[in-house]
Amino acid sequence: MPSFDTVCEAEMPKVKNGVENTSKEITTRFDFKGTAASIELKDKDITLIGDAQFQLDQIQDVLRNKLTKQEVDVRFLDVGDTQKIGGDKVKVVIKVRNGIESEVAKKIQRQIKDSKMKVQAAIQGDAIRVTGAKRDDLQAAMALIKKENPDIPLSFNNFRD
Repeated sequence: MPSFDTVCEAEMPKVKNGVENTSKEITTRFDFKGTAASIELKDKDITLIGDAQFQLDQIQDVLRNKLTKQEVDVRFLDVGDTQKIGGDKVKVVIKVRNGIESEVAKKIQRQIKDSKMKVQAAIQGDAIRVTGAKRDDLQAAMALIKKENPDIPLSFNNFRD
């Protein structure tokens, strides 16, 4: 029976490259000389440190540009709150989304069921497996999922005929 998986996974090597390129640009830019501006990646958390909120915004812009050049969707970035750290420095932690949250998975499953298509959706951990009798039905389900959830960077893999 034909099936595919709906997933929400960033390619971490590309994210790592984007963070490294951002770090290189921060060290060479004139407006960041002599400041505490820095960026680092640990697991799936990107930490930005700067002297002020304005500087953090500039670093985020550079990061978004570098990730876009690496073909990483910036919707994977979940920006946290700005925190004050020692002295006049501030930091923000950006989480890289990985996996579909259970609420979103249930919503997607409900959308497929309400569409009256001849496919079934099953939540499997942090992915959704969609199965159906015909390939055309699965392609229609892909289009529906993309259209109904524009704010989530979903991708489809493991397509089996």
